[in-house]
Amino acid sequence: MSPNLRYKKCHVIIGRIIPGPKKPQNVESFLFPGFHHVSVLAKKGLDIWDAALNRSFKSRVFILLGLADGLGLVYLNGLAGHSGAYGCRLYCPVQGRCKLDGGNHYYPAHFKPHNYAVIGCDHDNVSVKQLPIGNPLEYQKALNQVLSLRTKTEYQENRKATGVSRPSLFSRFPQDHVFAVLLCFGDDIMHLISLNIPDLLINLWCGSFDCDPQDNKRTCDWAVLQGDTWENHGQCVAVATPYLPGSFDRPPQNPAEKISSRYKAWEFLTYVYGLGPALLYGILPDKYWTSFCKLVVGVRLLHQRKISKEQLI
Repeated sequence: MSPNLRYKKCHVIIGRIIPGPKKPQNVESFLFPGFHHVSVLAKKGLDIWDAALNRSFKSRVFILLGLADGLGLVYLNGLAGHSGAYGCRLYCPVQGRCKLDGGNHYYPAHFKPHNYAVIGCDHDNVSVKQLPIGNPLEYQKALNQVLSLRTKTEYQENRKATGVSRPSLFSRFPQDHVFAVLLCFGDDIMHLISLNIPDLLINLWCGSFDCDPQDNKRTCDWAVLQGDTWENHGQCVAVATPYLPGSFDRPPQNPAEKISSRYKAWEFLTYVYGLGPALLYGILPDKYWTSFCKLVVGVRLLHQRKISKEQLI
């Protein structure tokens, strides 16, 4: 036991669920035995012998965070999931938007698209500078509403309207050994920043993104990484390797050659948020390059050990 911990009465457990490639049939039945064991440790404590002090003490477990990616977290928090009408994993009241009437996949589009009139989704723009925060009391109210339903039709309608599917297993932990449901779950910065956003941006810049048949990619003035421009850009990424610190681990390979074959998350991070602003200067139209640089600044701040108020502003 570390000298810094030998006098502590409470140990902290941080758990993370990573679902496998096949969708489990009943994840709760898989989680329950381990959760039950942790719950007992929180209630009754774990007797531990401290050889340095020649005495025993009781460790009371505190469940600090339940962590998972966007697909796995629904098994922990009991919410509808990222493609639901209210898909925020932190249960903020921002409603998503469907592409077509009657669709069941919602997207977190804060700005209302032009010529858009999908029933139930045509609400006004949502300011990213004034995003509402999830409220545990509102969550509990919605959960009670869902639990009171009696028919499948009522359940499906209310799950869509509230964003709540079922109770969370975390609600059964001893209340003085866990934060309130919703406050005990974290965000997923790794998949969003390292994989999802780079994949989206690169496909936009290369003009390789999927779009509706009525859309014309030739009108997209941001799709500039094509032909010789893409090949030259990829070579610039590769030749930057000798100038990267060794602590950066795996340097990014030539994206024009390797982007579709096991490009690592760390390569995406260094390529997009490290080299991107310099290598895309003069290539991306200025309005898109400026916006991209703002994104890079935000991502770099999120990866710092400390963020000052001045930096956030």
